[in-house]
Order: sequence, then C-alpha cells, then structure tokens
Amino acid sequence: MSPLDDEAWDAWSPCELGQRLRGATFPWYVAGGWALDVWHGTQTRPHEDLEFVVLRKDANHVRAILHDVDFFTVKDGAIEYLPPSADLPSDVWQLWGADRRQGCWRVDLMMEPGTPDLWIYKRDHTVRMARSDAVRVSQAGIPYLAPIIVLLFKAKHCREKDRNDFDFCRKRLSTQERYQLSAWLKALHPGHDWIEKCDPAKE
Repeated sequence: MSPLDDEAWDAWSPCELGQRLRGATFPWYVAGGWALDVWHGTQTRPHEDLEFVVLRKDANHVRAILHDVDFFTVKDGAIEYLPPSADLPSDVWQLWGADRRQGCWRVDLMMEPGTPDLWIYKRDHTVRMARSDAVRVSQAGIPYLAPIIVLLFKAKHCREKDRNDFDFCRKRLSTQERYQLSAWLKALHPGHDWIEKCDPAKE
C-alpha cells in the first residue's frame, strides 16, 4: 500500500482523538503545538497535524483501537505501510495514521521511552520527571504535555511557529516553570535566544 502525499493532512482535533481513546487504559498525551492550545483552552493558530505520544510498549494497543486508519512507519524521510498484523519495528519511533477513504492523514503517533510513572525526554534521557508532573489533563479530559516540555522540544528547530508559540506562552508560565525551562535550555541549547527571555526579571 502506497502512502498518501506528505502534505495531505486533515488531522483530528484533540477532542476527536480523545473520543476514540476514551477507553484506553495506557498513558497517552497530546504533544506539539496542539498541546499548547489545549493548555490555552482555545486554538491559537492552524495546526498541520496532530501529534500524540504513547509508551513504545503500548503502540500496538493504539493501532488496535484506531483500526479505522492505516498506519505507516516514518523513519529517515521514508514512509512505509505497516500492516495491522505486523509488529512495530524496533528502530521505528513514529507512525502516521491515514484515513484512506478520505485521502488524508489523521494522526502523528510517536513513541517515547519511560514508564507509566516516569516521563523521560527522548532527546536526552537525563531529563526526566514524574509522569504526573510532565502530563496534565484538561477540563475536557484531554491529557497533554506540560507547556515547558513542549517548548523544550520546540527550542531545537525554533521555526517561526515555534518562536510565536514561545512568545505567546512565556508570560503565562509560572516563575518556577520559567526558571526550569531556562535551566534546560542552558544545558541542552547553550546560548539559545529564549534563555534570557525566560528570566522573569527581564519583563
């Protein structure tokens, strides 16, 4: 089965995904820009996709629940069909879900290390915390990644949308959150433009 065009996205909203995963007993959460908008309580900008994350061991459970989409592995720029009967390859950490009837991608599923109780930053395993601190739950019941962690991910590429997301978020962060994000940036992205902007005294 050939993949859809890379740009053929018409992603579900976090609420639509939440409805489909409402009976899930494993940890999952919305990530990326949508996680920030779940935190804001409103959509602040268009989103090309919908990123959500599960523990690697739970990926097959997600595939079984979301059986109405066809999953494709995404690795090193290659997108390949993953039959429902096939196990997740050991070197794959990302899957795209395709709605073939509508001709569009619906979800971007990513796997993470860690445990049901421990969240681990996949880019540097020394950054870790209790999952209860890393993942929040909205009033609508949607689990989402804490804003400072989303911003840490965004700091690496720092595209225009990432800079806009940071500027829109930073004044809503608590003083403690801003100091924590600053510490991570100093350790992982020395000299990053956001470090000074995280300083509450710079307002």
